[in-house]
Amino acid sequence: MLVLGIETSCDETAAAIVRDDGMVLSDVIHSQVETHAPFGGVVPELASRDHLQNARPVILAALERANVTLADVDGIAVTCRPGLVGALLVGVELAEGLGWAADKPVVGVDHLVGHLVAGYLVRADGPPVDPPKPPFVALVASGGHTALYRVDAPSADAIREIGATRDDAAGEAFDKVAKVLGLGYPGGPLIDRLAAEGDPNRIAVSPPMPRRDSLEFSFSGIKTNVARYVEKHGAPGNDQTLRDLCAAFQKRVVDVLTSKTILAARQERVSTVVLGGGVAANRELRARIIAECTRREIRAVVPPLASCTDNAAMIAYAGIARLRRGDDDRGRLAPCPTTLLPRVTRKGRGRRESDGARDES
Repeated sequence: MLVLGIETSCDETAAAIVRDDGMVLSDVIHSQVETHAPFGGVVPELASRDHLQNARPVILAALERANVTLADVDGIAVTCRPGLVGALLVGVELAEGLGWAADKPVVGVDHLVGHLVAGYLVRADGPPVDPPKPPFVALVASGGHTALYRVDAPSADAIREIGATRDDAAGEAFDKVAKVLGLGYPGGPLIDRLAAEGDPNRIAVSPPMPRRDSLEFSFSGIKTNVARYVEKHGAPGNDQTLRDLCAAFQKRVVDVLTSKTILAARQERVSTVVLGGGVAANRELRARIIAECTRREIRAVVPPLASCTDNAAMIAYAGIARLRRGDDDRGRLAPCPTTLLPRVTRKGRGRRESDGARDES
């Protein structure tokens, strides 16, 4: 089975051709970083307009690089949630149009499920892949999401959230701290590079929600902590203080992501941990997850960088199970800003209610 994947949930226009054994035949991404950088973050209206301009050439490039035509693919998988509604709409309408024109089934895919199955992708230019065997615990950390999941099978109905952020996502915290420090956008790669040259223990930065008995996260406080440091001491220049502050911030974030992922694996009694999402490209996080899992005899599956950041290959693979079942969403697809996966983590401060009521918003 050959699947065309389409991803337009935020600021990456992407298309890919993936085989049902996980082999990525092509993976084309058009980045909008230069468009949004002057604003310090993604502007939804500009993102939608950019998708409109670039979706067609990106899809044509994906087909050409895989040496196939639209007639050769067996189905189309497209991100339909969660994300920016206007951006999602471009991909959904395009997939619907291609599906009707070529008489191909179309299935909608949850973007988070894509990240959770990215460890199954096989890339010709990447290392050999030993796919994770369920059940496993997965950490998805990105600009819009930070959550821990138990995965019993690579499909949405077999994935359960066991902890998530109450406020900012980890990637959002990286971007906001980078903005406070005058580094630019996106902040994650910039802080990661500077942190490698800094001393994480020279400047005191409070750890974000360090409770050892909780799988929930909160990153709004550490962002405020850095902002208050800058208010008191002034914005550091391109000097050692800047590098030390980046190192302190990054270490505290990586500490809590790593410790709670390990705690989740132990609580769920699984022997495999999977890392996914854009923040999974962070070098310190990747190294710490591998080191801590190895020390505890837990298998760590850390996908290559190309599979961590937003891409259409993971969307194509996530759609394969539904296409095999004969599912076809043509005529019924609609973009949605929220994930299909039920939430157990309540937003905001305070202890969660004992009845564990779910927030479906």
